[in-house]
Amino acid sequence: MESIPVQKNILGLQLPTDPRWVDLATLSLEAILTDHAWCEQKAASSCISLIQRYPDREKLVQELSPIVTEEWGHFRQVVAELQKRGLKLGKQRKDAYVNRLMEFQQKGGNEEERLLDRLLIFALIEARSCERFKRLSEGLADEYMSGFYRRFMESEAGHYHLFIELAETYMDRDVVRRRWKEWLDFEAGVMQELEVRGDRIH
Repeated sequence: MESIPVQKNILGLQLPTDPRWVDLATLSLEAILTDHAWCEQKAASSCISLIQRYPDREKLVQELSPIVTEEWGHFRQVVAELQKRGLKLGKQRKDAYVNRLMEFQQKGGNEEERLLDRLLIFALIEARSCERFKRLSEGLADEYMSGFYRRFMESEAGHYHLFIELAETYMDRDVVRRRWKEWLDFEAGVMQELEVRGDRIH
C-alpha cells in the first residue's frame, strides 16, 4: 500500500518553523530538554491509550507496542542528558500546540472517523517534532547536541510514517489523504497564531 509522500516541505508541513525558534532554544538548554522529555513521555502514554481503546485492531496493537518502549526510552535518554549536564527536569507544562490541534478532532461521527483523526493528530505531532529536531540538529553549535537531535529527528520521521500507514490500513487511502490535507491546513494556521517560544518543542 502506497503511503503519503514525506519529502515535500518537510513531511508535508505547510509552514516551516520560524528561524528565531532555534536561537531562542539555545538560550535555555534546560528548558528545551525538559519540554522534550515530557513530549516523549506523552508520546508513550498516547500510544498506550490507543492500544487500550482499540485492542481489536491487531496491526495497531502489534505496531504501537514497541513504540511505547521506544518513546519511554527516549524520555530516559533526555532525562539522562539533563543529569549529565547538571540540569534538572522541570515540571510538565501545558502544550498549547497540541491543545489547539485537539480542537480540530472529530467530536461526533462514527468510530472510524474518530480513529482516523486520532491517528492523524499523532502523525502531525510527530511530523512537527521531526521538523523541530531537524532545525536543532542544523542550528546548534554544539556538535554532540546536533547529533543528539539528528537521531531523534530520524526516529520521529519513522513514527510519522507509521501513523499514516495505520490510517491507510483501516480507512480508504483517498479519505485519509483528504483529511490529512485538512489537518495540514489547520496546523499551518495554528503555527501562525502561536507565540514563538524557545522553551517549547512545539
